Amino acid sequence: MTNAELHYKKMTETPVSRLILNLGIPTTISMLITSIYNMADTYFVGTLGPSAQAATGVLFTLQAIIQGIAFMLGHGGGTFISKELADRNTDKATMYVSTAFFTGGAAGMVILALGLLFLEPLVLFLGSTETILPHAMDYGLWVCLSCPFVICSMILNNGLRYEGRAFYAMFGLTAGGILNIFGDYLLVVKLNMGVYGAGLATAASQIVSFLILLVMFRKMAQSRIDIKAVSRDWRVYLSICRVGFPSLIRQGLTSVTTGVLNNLTKPFGDAAIAAMSVVNRYSMFLMCVGLGMGQGFQPVAAFNYSAKKYDRVKKGLVFTMCFGLAFIGGFSVLSMIAAEPIISLFQKKEEVIAIGAVALRYAAFGMMFMPFSVPVNMLYQSIQKPTISSILSLIRSGAVTIPLLLICVPILGLTGVQIAQPTADILAGLISIPFIIRFLRSDPTD
Repeated sequence: MTNAELHYKKMTETPVSRLILNLGIPTTISMLITSIYNMADTYFVGTLGPSAQAATGVLFTLQAIIQGIAFMLGHGGGTFISKELADRNTDKATMYVSTAFFTGGAAGMVILALGLLFLEPLVLFLGSTETILPHAMDYGLWVCLSCPFVICSMILNNGLRYEGRAFYAMFGLTAGGILNIFGDYLLVVKLNMGVYGAGLATAASQIVSFLILLVMFRKMAQSRIDIKAVSRDWRVYLSICRVGFPSLIRQGLTSVTTGVLNNLTKPFGDAAIAAMSVVNRYSMFLMCVGLGMGQGFQPVAAFNYSAKKYDRVKKGLVFTMCFGLAFIGGFSVLSMIAAEPIISLFQKKEEVIAIGAVALRYAAFGMMFMPFSVPVNMLYQSIQKPTISSILSLIRSGAVTIPLLLICVPILGLTGVQIAQPTADILAGLISIPFIIRFLRSDPTD
């Protein structure tokens, strides 16, 4: 058998639960490692005080925008890679991945240039106070400089995942994540380089991840990265962006929401911004399991739907939801019980712990609804129905959260900041249930 035939057999005949675990566990590990090194920044920078720690929360907004662009191109291109490999057309798969890769690199260079030119007004716009500003400038410099590598890394990572090579995708991100943790310790603790050192460690680790993923892709993928294969047809770019748009909404609108949250939290002081930064980072750590299995499900859904194996797609959706409910539900309960000790791991200030513990309990309850909203969102994106996926992404990512913040904060004060995102998570989960039922009852052959 050829590699294409072996890949087709693997994706359409391996038991669905085992296939999702094979693809989802490496992806989950990758995301957990990425989240761990984000939390490492939060932990080590937290030793410098609440203002320094709050700076990483402010720049989280810009990082989410960068990731949104990367996921749009990576998921959009990856969906078509799966489709073309299901049709056994490696040349067209090469065209899609090459187009996404070089488009992402160009977008990263634009963000780098604009970010460096307007860094100070940008971080002020994202919610920095005057006391946070020097730290945010130091960290933001490295966020901008590493931007092209971050985007291209994520496109390579998703390309490998959609080709069923999730283990190799995991290896690249994990190596960079481990390097970042040691870099934080060396530069922040031992060399006393402060927030600047944390940003440098993060940027260096992301460049290393990019280089490893590029080597892995060249050696293991069926498709290739080739500048000559980049499409000159504007419809290809439109198709990639259209299918990947829900991912941009998920990440990009989340960044806008975080910016609004930071600005509305300003009157409550640096401790409140630091507390919400810790909660957001920790929540992302827990969500990695739901998102990781969802991303393991995506290539399975895209490939089998294109191959007309619709029952396998339905079984995959049910398995992904049940796995997420068991895992995220358990950790959410644990987070509600041990909220104070969890927050105190990252910041010892009593005011930060008090604000963060309340916010974490609300967040943990909201996350229990994610196993409904995330898998079905990714399902509709993977089967090229981005309109439904975009609507579901809007609900969780900001269409509900931003109005809630604007209404609740003036009325409820700090409590309004703490409950806005969990409320959106609950509504997104409940609204997703009819779409889940609709797909499970549908017959795509009609």
